[in-house]
Amino acid sequence: MVENTSKLTSQNHNFENEGEFQRKMTSRHLFMLSLGGVIGIGLFLSSGYTIGQAGSFGAILSYLVEAIVVYLVMLSLGELTVAMPVTGSFHTYATKFISSGTGFTIAWLYWLCWTVALGTEFLGGRLAHATLLSWSA
Repeated sequence: MVENTSKLTSQNHNFENEGEFQRKMTSRHLFMLSLGGVIGIGLFLSSGYTIGQAGSFGAILSYLVEAIVVYLVMLSLGELTVAMPVTGSFHTYATKFISSGTGFTIAWLYWLCWTVALGTEFLGGRLAHATLLSWSA
């Protein structure tokens, strides 16, 4: 019985390439990266405003268009990452393929975007906390 267990273990696991870096990303990796990048409190804060302005059909249509654009951007970044793995953010690709000024601008705009988003996340967390406290009182 012990021999069968060792055979199954050696068949299920390939230890020959363990610890080696592989240049590949599966669709699961790209999906989880994009999903983690878009979910946050800001999504829930802006949904009410969008539905109020565009209506339910307009909100669904705009989110579908936006989802297609985000999917294509993440697909492109995934291809660049697999083709040219570098340390650093995605602005390094803009520096290499467009110009150093473009890479510099993208890096600072990305920092500014997350600085503003952080304030929105704090605001959303505070509003959610205040709402939960009022429900418990």
